[in-house]
Parts: sequence; C-alpha cells; structure tokens
Amino acid sequence: MREATPVEFLVVGECVVDVVRSASAPDRPHPGGSPANVAYGLARLGRRTALLTQLGPDPGGALMRRHLESAGVELYTDGTTGPTPRAVVSLDQHGHASYEFAIGWSLRPTPVPPARQVHVGSIAAVMAPGAATVHTLLREQRAAGARISFDPNVRPALFGDRAAGLAAVEACVALSHLVKASDEDLGWLYPELTAAEAAARWRTLGPHTVVVTRGAQGAFALTAEGGCAVDAVPAEVVDTVGAGDAFMSALLSARFEHPLPDALRTAATAAALTVARAGANPPTSAELAAADT
Repeated sequence: MREATPVEFLVVGECVVDVVRSASAPDRPHPGGSPANVAYGLARLGRRTALLTQLGPDPGGALMRRHLESAGVELYTDGTTGPTPRAVVSLDQHGHASYEFAIGWSLRPTPVPPARQVHVGSIAAVMAPGAATVHTLLREQRAAGARISFDPNVRPALFGDRAAGLAAVEACVALSHLVKASDEDLGWLYPELTAAEAAARWRTLGPHTVVVTRGAQGAFALTAEGGCAVDAVPAEVVDTVGAGDAFMSALLSARFEHPLPDALRTAATAAALTVARAGANPPTSAELAAADT
C-alpha cells in the first residue's frame, strides 16, 4: 500500500459515466459524477486532491481513471468488482440536462490520506449501504481537525423516500463547516420553504457557511456574520452538465485564500466557463484567472 501523505482535499463519492444524449448528435460518453467532477475541478485548479470512490473493472472504470489521473487526482478505491455507475444525460433544446441512472454505492471502509479539507456530495451521502461508511468517515475526519464541505446535488430518482433522503442530507449538513446547494435541491428537500428559509434552517444545524446557487439569478451565502450575494456571469450555454460542480470546486479552492464574496465571484465565473462547453469540463487555473478579472 502506498504511503498516505497529506493532501489539500479529500473528496469522497461516486464516479459516473455520463452518456450525453441529444437530438442533434450521437451519444457521447463523458466522465462524470458530482464528487468526481469536484475532485477533477480542484486538481485542474492546482490543488493536491485525492478521491475515495468505487470504479469497476470495465471500460467505464478505465475511462474515469484516465480522466481523473490526467488532472493529477490521486485515486483511492475499495476494490469493488461491480460495474462503474452510468447515467444517460438527455439535453433539451436549451442545453438543460435530465438524468436516468444505473448506480449502486456500497463503499467499504478504506484507508485514505490525511487531508486539510474533506468534501462529500450527492448519491454517496444518501445511498445505502455505502452512505454509512461515508458518514463515519466524515465524523472521523472532523474529529481529526479536517474542514468538511458538502453538496447534496439531489437526484430525486435515487434519493428515494423524501423523509429518508432529507434525514441523510441533514446528517451531513450537521457535520459540515460549508455546504452548497442549488435552489432546485432545496425545493425538493423542503417544498414548504423558500430557498432563503431552507438555507437559514441549515445554518441552525451547525455549518458556518451555507451557499445557494440560483442559476441565472446568481448565488447567495449565509454565514455566522451575515450574508452576501453574487450575480451570475453571462455565458452562451452549450449544456449545464457539471456547472454546479465547477462552482463547488472553484469555491472551495478560492476560500483557501480569499474572502467569501470574492470566492463566490470566482465560483460563478467557473460555472459560466463550464456551461459554455460540452460536458463536465471545468476550467484550469489559467483559464479561470484569465476570465476572473
């Protein structure tokens, strides 16, 4: 086993091969999965990043491995022999995505490197039996001094019963220092609340910072000290695949060195660059620096 040297970020969660489907082009397989996208985005921004995930011994697993390692992501897996998860991503005439999934998540306890920050997202946080391993890991990492971040990236078809999904999400929120969600995520989790009310509810559960993305309406954040907001950065939309994950990785990276309002602007710029090209293709540090001026 390789020596576990410290990393800046440890991301925990699923890899998914996105088969992008539209009326105007043949099916195109793209590496995807929200946590994998965040890990890839962080590595492209120059952050030393490890990903704890499951990869099958199949073409999809090979595709994901090549993709992640090309950016410098350090891969840790639990040795699963099941198929690599897959999603069919259908794009409408405006480039907006809908998803059909073939996914399992059975993560077992696996040695990981020490990390300054641990990020978890999406299906990994709610799907049994692997979610129990993830929740235990978050508790251990927080106790060891790591900062925790979380993005539920809600997929209603996979979250199952809303009450059970909400309980799993709120357990992760309570363990986190920073959480991010879209207004659509919050609308599914809390249909009786506005996005601002739901964000305020999350603040009472323990995180210092709650960030909500609102598509073309930009994003806002609530913190222990107050709130701030940022406008969306204009872009010609090719598709929206991976935009929220690009926002998340840029936000996490920028928060290492910048105040929250600046980090939000950088994250909005990363999302705009991502929607302007096909697939989950977040910017490099050079691309982001050139656009974020």
